[in-house]
This record gives sequence, C-alpha cells and structure tokens, in this order.
Amino acid sequence: MAITADSLAGAIERRSRWTQLRLTVGRNRNVLVGGSLLLLIVAVAVLAPVLMTHDPSFQDPGERLLAPSSEYLLGTDGSGRDVFSRVVKGAQLSLLVGIGVATATSIIGGFIGLITGFVPRVDAPVMRVMDGLMAFPGIILAIGIMAVRGAEISNVILALTVVNTPRMARVVRSVVLGLANTQFVEAAKSSGCTLWRILGVHLLPNTLSPLIVQASFVFAEAVLGEATLSFLGAGAPPEVPSWGGMLSESRLFLSQASWTMIAPGAALTFTVFALNLLGDGLRDMLDPRLRHR
Repeated sequence: MAITADSLAGAIERRSRWTQLRLTVGRNRNVLVGGSLLLLIVAVAVLAPVLMTHDPSFQDPGERLLAPSSEYLLGTDGSGRDVFSRVVKGAQLSLLVGIGVATATSIIGGFIGLITGFVPRVDAPVMRVMDGLMAFPGIILAIGIMAVRGAEISNVILALTVVNTPRMARVVRSVVLGLANTQFVEAAKSSGCTLWRILGVHLLPNTLSPLIVQASFVFAEAVLGEATLSFLGAGAPPEVPSWGGMLSESRLFLSQASWTMIAPGAALTFTVFALNLLGDGLRDMLDPRLRHR
C-alpha cells in the first residue's frame, strides 16, 4: 500500500505535536508530579479488590483497636474492621465522587457560562440565580440538599455539583464575554451561523483550557467536600467506607489508637494535594500568559 505525501505529512505533524506535548509536560514539574501521584491513587482504587487484605465491612469486636501488624497493616478501628482495607476501599468512593462532580459541573457550568456570556437577555436572570447559590456557604448548602435527598452517593454528587456549578459558570462566562465581540465571532454572525454553531464551534474550543483547569480544582474540592459531609454524618451511607466517615469515628479513640485517624487523614491529604498540584500545573501550562514565565 502506497504512502501518500499528505498522509506522511499528517503523521509527521501528529508526531511533532505529541513530542511538543511531552516536552511541555516534562518541563512542568507540577503536572508531572501531580499527575503521577493521581495515577498512583487511581491505581490503588482500581486494584482495591486485589490490595484489600480483609473485608472492609467485616466487624470483629474481639479484634478492635489493634495496633498495626503483619496481619492488620494499619491496625483496626473501634469496630474491629481493618483500617488498611477501608482506606483502600475509600479511595474508590472519593474518586467516584470527584470524577462525577467534576464532569457534571463542567457540562452544566460550561453550558450555562456559554449561554449567559453570549446571550445578554439570558445573562441577568440566570446569573442572579448563580449569585444566589454562591451566597450560601458551600457546605451548608450541601448539607441542606443531603437532608432533603437522603444519604446516598448519587445525592452527594448532586449536592456538590450544585455547590460548584456557579463558580464554573462564572469562569466560562468571563471567557465568553471577552470573545463575544472578537472578529472571528462577528464573522461567524455575518456569515449566517446559528447560535448553537457559534457556541459549539467558535466559542467552546476557546473555553476548554480554563474549563479543564477549573475542573481539576473542582475535583479536589469534591473529594474534600465528600469527606466533610461524611465526617458530619451527612454524606455516604454508614456502611460505605469513606475517609471522612473514618475520621469521624476515630475521634472517640484518638488518644489510644491514633492510627485510626492518621491513615484516612493522610490518604485525604495526599489526594487533595495531588489534585491541587495538577491543577496548578495545568493552569501554568495552558495559560499563554504564564507559559513562558
């Protein structure tokens, strides 16, 4: 099969872009370190069935508050459950909530930001609703939604999505407002492009960089928000291992069994640190104003 000049040129261009991307990521230490740490956390969550040494929900009162040992790597909690297995299982919940909230917030907030930034008559009423949501302290609003909806993982994702959507919408809206009167948008209007084509083809690609950066921070806030809700008893169901729930239970045994708090606290800190580091790196890498600093 003959290789045409066009296909060869396309292959060279794709390879050049991939090489440039690798060099850019390699020069950005925050993306490299944060991404590597996040991949490690994802690997732990994916391999949880293999890594867990005990059933994370099995209670053995005769084995309660045992110190770390070869059998119980991180000791046991006040109900005799293996702390290591519960921390590993809790990674699945944290990543599930984080990915769910980041995805839903990006889609809903991105759509609201595009519409309000480009259609003036929609901007005022919709953004006043967003301002009203932002007026509530985030955790109070999330607790209120959980009180109405009940303790379910899907409701945790819903509550944290409602909390984080206004901020995402404002970020996208600010970008669209800056692009609404540019020459390429005016050219699209004069050529008869529909509203949805202008939003989807001309404006949306220019909002992806800030959208991705903000989504990484929303991911971190969602992981922390889920832990906070579970710590307060308003998050995941009690039978589901959660880092926040483990921290709440460990308060009763802090002086005599500190390992019940250290392990989930370290896992939560490690995850949020990795996500914030990745977000900072993505911002520096994708923002042209910061790329050459």
